[in-house]
This record gives sequence, C-alpha cells and structure tokens, in this order.
Amino acid sequence: MTRATAVRAVLAVAVLLASVFITLTMSPRLGLDLQGGTRIVLQARDTATVEADRETTDRTLEVLRQRIDSLGVSEPTLTRSGEDRIIVELPDVQDPRQAAEVIGRTAQLTFHAVEGEGTDQPEEKTPAPESTNDPESTTEPAPATEPTPDPDPDRLTLPDEQGRLLALGEPRLSGAGVEDATAAFDAQGGAGWTVSLEFRKGAGQDWKKLTGEAACHPAGDDRRRVAIVLDEKVISSPQVDPSVGCRAGLPSGATQITGSFSADEARDLALLIKGGALPVPVEIVEQRTVGPTLGAAAIDASAQAALIGAAATALFITVVYRLFGALAAVALGAYGVISYAALVALGVTLTLPGLAGFVLAIGMAVDANVLVFERAREECADRPTHSLRSALTTGFRKAWSAVADSNATTLIAAGLLFFLGSGPVKGFGVTLAIGVVASMFSALVIARALTEIAANSRFVSDYRGVNGIARPGAVRTWLVRKDPKLFRKSARWLVVSAALVVVAVAGIVVRGVDLGVEFTGGRLVEYSTSRPVDVETARDSIAAAGFGDAEVTTAGDGDLSVRTGKLDNDGEHALRAALAEEGGETTKVRDELIGPSLGDELRRNALIALGVAVAVQLAYLAVRFRWTFAVASVAAMVHDVILVVGAFAWLGRPVDGIFLAALLTVIGYSVNDSVVVFDRVRELWGANRRTPLDTIARRAVLQTVPRTVNTGMGALFILAALAVLGGDSLADFALALLIGIVVGTWSSVFTAVPGALALERSAKAPPPPAPGKGKGTPRGKARAARRDPLDNGARV
Repeated sequence: MTRATAVRAVLAVAVLLASVFITLTMSPRLGLDLQGGTRIVLQARDTATVEADRETTDRTLEVLRQRIDSLGVSEPTLTRSGEDRIIVELPDVQDPRQAAEVIGRTAQLTFHAVEGEGTDQPEEKTPAPESTNDPESTTEPAPATEPTPDPDPDRLTLPDEQGRLLALGEPRLSGAGVEDATAAFDAQGGAGWTVSLEFRKGAGQDWKKLTGEAACHPAGDDRRRVAIVLDEKVISSPQVDPSVGCRAGLPSGATQITGSFSADEARDLALLIKGGALPVPVEIVEQRTVGPTLGAAAIDASAQAALIGAAATALFITVVYRLFGALAAVALGAYGVISYAALVALGVTLTLPGLAGFVLAIGMAVDANVLVFERAREECADRPTHSLRSALTTGFRKAWSAVADSNATTLIAAGLLFFLGSGPVKGFGVTLAIGVVASMFSALVIARALTEIAANSRFVSDYRGVNGIARPGAVRTWLVRKDPKLFRKSARWLVVSAALVVVAVAGIVVRGVDLGVEFTGGRLVEYSTSRPVDVETARDSIAAAGFGDAEVTTAGDGDLSVRTGKLDNDGEHALRAALAEEGGETTKVRDELIGPSLGDELRRNALIALGVAVAVQLAYLAVRFRWTFAVASVAAMVHDVILVVGAFAWLGRPVDGIFLAALLTVIGYSVNDSVVVFDRVRELWGANRRTPLDTIARRAVLQTVPRTVNTGMGALFILAALAVLGGDSLADFALALLIGIVVGTWSSVFTAVPGALALERSAKAPPPPAPGKGKGTPRGKARAARRDPLDNGARV
C-alpha cells in the first residue's frame, strides 16, 4: 500500500466515524412540510413616515415574536428574509386562523382621550370624520350646502366594546411606550381578571397626564374614559376610577384595567397592548399549512424509494463492474451516511424537495465512479501489459477533468436554486450542493482507497474477470464492433431535435402551461374526507356555500383539491364545513395561500432563474471549453428545458416551485452529460489534430456512451422508485426528472455534438493543443508530471 492510499484510507475512516457519531447522536431538523404545521410569510409595508427597511423589520419581528409566544405554540420560529420580509413557522398548527388574526393586527397601538359621544356620518363622507377639541361639535353634521372642511386624520369616531360610537381625540401615546402588560386574577380585591400596565419612563408621564385630564370629568361621563385603539378598533375604553383626582392621573405601575373579563379575554387584551405596536404594518403574502400525516407519508415514501433505488443501483454497478462495482457500492453507502451527517451537523432544514434531492443524489453519486472505471477499462484495453493498479491510477487521472466540470455545473444549478428559489425549494438547493461535495469525497477518497487496496491483491490482478475493469464491457464491445457512422450526416439529428421542439411548443401553445398557485396567486387546499365524495358532488356543495369559482379536482388516494382566488381563513373554514356535509369528517391535508404580488414575484424569479442558469452555464463552458462547444451545450440545454415543459403541458401536470427545482436540476444534468462528451472530444482532437472533427466526435461519443448509460441507469432507478412510491407530493418532481434525464441523454449526443460540428465549420480557431501541451508547459515536464506512480523511471 502506497503512502497516498494509506492517507486516503485514514481520512475515509475518520470522516466515516465522525459521520456515524453525528448520525447516532443528532436528529435532523425537519421543515414544516415534513413535520406538519403552518408557515406564514409577512411583507412589511412603508408608511407615510416610516420606511420598511432592515432595522424596522427587525423591530417588527421582535414585536411579532411576543405575540406568537403568547399563543402557546411549541417552538415557533421567526426569521427575517431579505430586507422587509418575515417568515413565521408554527409547528403543529393546523388551523392558522388565530395566529393569522393576531399577526394580522398590523396598525400601531394608540391611546386616545374620549371627547364625547360620536355620531354617524353621511355615507359620502370619510368613515373617520372630523372631530374638534370641542366634543359637542361632533353631534351636529354640517349642512349639505356648506363646504366641509378637510377631516383631521388624527381624530377618529369609532364604536366602543358595546358598539356605542365615541369621538376620540388625537393619539396621545403609542404602544411603543408600553413596557409590559400582564393579565392577573385579583382575588383579594374582588375585581376578577384585570390587566396591569407598565409604561416606559417618558410614556409614563404622558399616561399620567392623559388620565389626569380624563379625571376632571364627572363619573359616568364618556369623557372620563381613555380609549385604547388597535387597527382602528377600540379594544378597551376603561373609565378612570372615581378615586383619581383631577390632574392627578394614574402612575405607570399602579394602572389596572378592570371589567367583566374572562381569563382568555384578559390575556388577549394584555397581549394586544404589549405586542400591538408594530413599527410598520405587515401583510400576509404567503401561508402554507401541511398536515402531519402528509409529512410522515412523504418521509416513509422517500425512505422506501431511497432503499429500493440504492439497492437497485448498487446491484447494477456490481453486475457491470464486478468487484470494483461492489466496492463502489460500499462507497455509495458511505456517501449516504456522510451526506446525511453533513445535513444534520450544519443544521440544514430538511424540506420535502430537499428530501427528494437527498434521495436523487444517491443515484447520481455513482457518476464519478463510472467515469473512472470506464477510463480504467480503456487503459487496460490500450495497454494490456500494464498493471491493474497502473490502469486504475490512469483512470482516476484522466477522469478528473470531466468529474470536476460535471460537478461544477451541478453546483451552479444548486446555487441558483438556493439564491433564486423560494421556500422549500431553497432546501433542495442546499441538499443538492451537499450531495455533490459528499459524492466527490466518496468517489475520489473512499472508493479510490478501496479499489487501490484491492488492485494490490495478486488474486484480483490475476483473475481479470473478477475485478470488472480488466475487460471491456458488453456495450463498449458491441459499439466497437458495429462502429456506427453517427455523424456522417449530422444535420439530420438537428432536424429531429427541432421537430421535437416544435411538438413541445405546440403543447405549450395549444394546451397551455398549468401554472400552480405559487406562480398565479390564490389558494390551494387539499382535504381528506371520511366518506368518498366525487368531484361533481364536492363542486356542487362548495358552489352552494358561495364558492362558485372554485376549481375542484382529485388528489392522492381519494382526496379533494380545491383551488380558488382570494380566500381568507374564515372562508376556508366555511368551505371545509360545506365539504363535511357530504364527506363526513374532513381533514385539511395541505393548504397553500399565495398573495397576488408574491405570485407575480415568484413567476418573475422563475424566469430570471432560468435565464441566469443559461447565462452562467454558457459563461462557465466558454471558459473551460471552446465557444462552439459552449454554445452547442447550452442549445442542447434549452432544448431539454422546452421538451420537459412541453411534456408537462401535454400531460396537463402543474408547473410550480418543485417543478422549477426539477427543471434546474435537468439543466445541470444536461450540461453534465455534454461536458463529459466534449471533454473527450477535446482530448482526442488534441491528440489527433489532423483527423476530421466528425470522426473525432464519433469516437468520443462511442467511448462515452457506456458512462452515459450506466450513470443514467443509476438515476433512473431512484426516480422510478420516487415516482411509484412518492405519491402526489413527489410524483411530478420524479416525472420531470425522468423526462429530463432521457431527453438530456439524447441531446448531449444528438443535439450538442451535431450543433458543435455545424459551428466548427464556420469557426477559424485551430484545434485544441495535445493533452499536456498547453501554453507554457514544456513537453518533458508534462510527460514527467503524468508518469505512473509505480514507474521508477528505469528504461532498457
């Protein structure tokens, strides 16, 4: 065993031990779509005097945290997203009406003097009529013939708790001055449930002055009251106690609001007073609720898909590559442990798309091993007298550039998902990126250490049918024997690809793209009923309840999916009650509410993400390869995107955020395949500069087809398992990737390569330099750098 192999083995064992320890001692952090609960996204809005920037949003978040904490929700999470958005996650909350109501109280809390009884105003006038310092002036409306002065925005006429109109003075104190508000039961004084107020230093003086002025009016007079207003609603208007003298006022710590409160009413009032002062108003732009059964089912389905798909992938590569394939399967298992431990150790929130990404990455993790083994097979065929260890080392060296480039393109796709995706889709990007890094470690460290140790065995070296790389595979042997002239008329392949694009575009134009509620705005709710209900009956029941514009479809195992435009939480409750009349006990499985502004933004971001993906991949490929190769690869990538979208249009499947994640993954996979082909074209063309390019391209494709097929099979096993076992939550995701992998495999050979050949005919750039003969690299040094590590340099 060489020193390098020993170092790899020690590093692999250390990382595996650490990963196993983390796996056994730490639990994953599940997103709400897996554990069940409600996720609310709030948008802070500017006011006439306050801008909704980072600082005011942070202050708003802290106020909301106090409100949420008082609801008794287990482990709520509040975070700021960007400059002016707040994400609220409430685990196990299935009916978000109370939380949305408390959060939705967005106006600033204010304290007003009561100037007397208010009066109704004519309908054509503003609902907040003018009040003056003279409380009696509000009892007589101005004659219709008289010009009405502009209303004072600081004065309000609002109903009190019993519905009587009160004329209120200008705000004398805001909720920002409230230090604390607590509900307590006064058993000693017999006052029942009360709310005690404490004010900050300056606000306490303002409160004392306000109550002192009110105390100058006789007991029972409305003007002896103080109104506490939130969201243009009087939440309390207590009388100042008769024992308080005129101008004396109430000190901060001795203020109690008494009344016929129940325990809940007192707590709610204390909550609204303490947490009612938002620096800026907020608006609910997104609300998602997932039932606990849906998340548990998704976890079980993903676990089954991972086990079945991984077992099928391991069996496949073992059959193809024999002993070395079995060792790669061991490394694949190690990859699963390492990537899972990384997700847990980094505290990554595992979402439903992220879980699917974790499962998918298992199937794609064999790519680097396949590239290495196919290279080693070529080396064994070209130099049969060299040792197995030498062939394996050469395979790792020659496969490195393709492995690096293909994983770099996948990391680009993962980065775009994280930075341009929304909600759970970000989790998919993180999971995919961690999977790429872990797969490279498992292939280049763990699998290499295992195979190098095996290659040193005399038994493995002597029995060529055992190791799996000493003999060419069946696919490679058949292709070499047939030697098909693939690109004699390369334009015909471009015609076929163009025809496929036309069919896909026809589907988009004729059938249209069914944009999900995430991109259009509105509300999508999925229900499970105890008795079977057909779609027509459900539609009639919902229409009779006043929701005639709702779209009703089936979902999952007999569930019903209802999609509407604007629908608040009370409306959703009424809709569920209408379904319960026909279906018995009705349980909400999933609930998504997207505001129209957020829907427009998500749709715009999706288009930006696709555009940026194309531009970034083009720039990367142009740097790493010739511009003709880069343009041809990106053209094939766009071809794949159009075909996947067109297929979903023809099938009538929804296009939503999870579909976008699948589409960006397809982009990475498509470019990955093209990179492998063009990496081989560059190598062969540099070594055979006088050979026609179409011949070079044919050889490159025939040499890389085994890798493409074997890697694709690994991913297809996983995706097929997800499509069958994943249910509605993951079926569309798996379907999009299945279509994408098939068309990506096609386009990397029959679209990208013919496109590059067509572009090269008009290009005037010389062929690439021979391997190791780039700019500034002397031949001797290049040759020395590529010397076999087991070669001591002696020659006879």
